[in-house]
Amino acid sequence: MPGMNALEFTGLTKRFGDKLAVDGVDLRVPAGSFYGVVGPNGAGKTTTLTMGVGLLRPTSGGSRVFGVDVWERREEAMELLGVLPDSMSVPERLTGRELLRYIGRLRGLDRRVVAERSEELLDVLGLAGDERTLVVDYSTGMRKKILLATALLHGPRVLVLDEPFEAVDPVSGATIRGILNDFVAGGGSVVLSSHVMALVENLCDRVAIVHAGRVVADGTLDEVRADGSLEDRFIDLVGAERVAVRTLSWLGER
Repeated sequence: MPGMNALEFTGLTKRFGDKLAVDGVDLRVPAGSFYGVVGPNGAGKTTTLTMGVGLLRPTSGGSRVFGVDVWERREEAMELLGVLPDSMSVPERLTGRELLRYIGRLRGLDRRVVAERSEELLDVLGLAGDERTLVVDYSTGMRKKILLATALLHGPRVLVLDEPFEAVDPVSGATIRGILNDFVAGGGSVVLSSHVMALVENLCDRVAIVHAGRVVADGTLDEVRADGSLEDRFIDLVGAERVAVRTLSWLGER
């Protein structure tokens, strides 16, 4: 759909009691883009993305995926979206293959298609050797990978990934980067939340900086970072002070 936004947030707002966690976020992710979302802890990134993909109902505002309202046409929107949230409850007394088959059947995929895709995902993500390991016994990195597999299984058009590289080893990280780059090259769109500025600069062509529940910068990577690095721009925008490197006084005492 040329010219259409893959994902669009309009006035997303969330209150938890007296706390305003997200304050009227407007965000547009062009189709075919690799979009990074960065911000300090507690900035509202995860809450924004969770609302935007239909996992948390906003206090006000809405979101659309390729023009489909996430809340009014939920089933249609979920077919377009693949989501790896920051934390997600899944049946843990299953192996990785069993979990993928379970998710695939819930999505109404053909059994043969689910079996073929599950085999390929487990192999590519380095999980095929853990055939008898239950998800409850997975390491944090393995859990990230199996959740990415569940997000990819149904062939979505948009991936929304919250910290997908957290606790993932370098080899697996390179594999995931390759998968995501191929996904975008094939016409897909990725929204990625991360604290690692170098990772975002390496992968993303567009970026938004979120601070105190608001988008404080949004545009192409070059527009947002201006003449410096993304990290420098980030520090300037969120108001953090540069602190000289210091050591702990007692560590040098021997």
